[in-house]
Amino acid sequence: MIKVKKEGILLVKTANGFENEGVLNPAAIRDGKNIHLFYRAVSKGNYSSIGYCLLSDPLTVEERSDVPLLFPQMDYESRGMEDPRVSRVEDRYYMTYTAYDGVNALGALAVSDDLQHFEKMGLIVPQIAYEEFSHLAESKGVINEKYLRYNDFRQIRKNLGRKMFIWDKNVVFFPRRINGKLCFLHRIKPDIQLVEVNDLSELTTDFWQQYLLRFNDSIVLSPRFTHEVSYIGAGCPPIETASGWLLIYHGVHDTVNGYVYSACAALLDLENPRKEISRLPYALFKPEMEWELKGEVNNVCFPTGCIEMDGRLYIYYGAADERVACASVELSVLLTELLKYSI
Repeated sequence: MIKVKKEGILLVKTANGFENEGVLNPAAIRDGKNIHLFYRAVSKGNYSSIGYCLLSDPLTVEERSDVPLLFPQMDYESRGMEDPRVSRVEDRYYMTYTAYDGVNALGALAVSDDLQHFEKMGLIVPQIAYEEFSHLAESKGVINEKYLRYNDFRQIRKNLGRKMFIWDKNVVFFPRRINGKLCFLHRIKPDIQLVEVNDLSELTTDFWQQYLLRFNDSIVLSPRFTHEVSYIGAGCPPIETASGWLLIYHGVHDTVNGYVYSACAALLDLENPRKEISRLPYALFKPEMEWELKGEVNNVCFPTGCIEMDGRLYIYYGAADERVACASVELSVLLTELLKYSI
């Protein structure tokens, strides 16, 4: 098994009102010598915004804002902006996040040219109830029964008296176009799916209806091993390597003691990311330290950002849904280990 170094806690909650309940699940991106972290900041009442800090090296916080960089302004995010990820595609930065309105949790996008000023582009995933989803997705055959288990909210919706959509989260952009198309991963439980478009303006109701008619074709990864048997979700933006796209994602196992969230690793084909090259049959790292085992939600390592520096991969993650931590591994060693399990 590969050896991963737990570097420790990087950020904890403060007395500032916007982050006095927890900080977690950070996006990370390197811009020259600077490393930028955008993290989910939680205030009382589980109200989330996006905080910001600047690192002088992978493990040293140089500056930290005492106010949120981004905060809810739109109806679709009225209860929170959660779990950001950042990718640079061509000359623009794409920040995805989960927009939560108190009922629905859906992938949204904001774009920037300088990592400080962001324009919100709205929701970029389908807004669809389970009945329509299943009708379309099963038109070519039966889908995994877990889609019903995790996404059929009909009884909840009846009790709430509000329109409730399938939760579609963990949206992550690839850092370049593939075969001329913008590509992003998203997650309707239990699998990770892929979207390819020429332009984001194509993401219309008709697009999603056609996409769901061929839903099984969109699935990139499904749970396979024990540590990820319940469901999986995209984590960090894919990293392009000579061996393929390196994807650090999260896997979830529903145990007798509750859900356990672990960091996982896979390789996808560079020109056809629907094709899985290999996957670790064990967790890259899992909750073991006290600060991963105990917190707002116990037993959580939730990777959302990573950077490579001097041949080492630094993976930033939410620990027990309360703090930001970092783990690191030699990139070449990880790739060599992954290729042992090529499909």
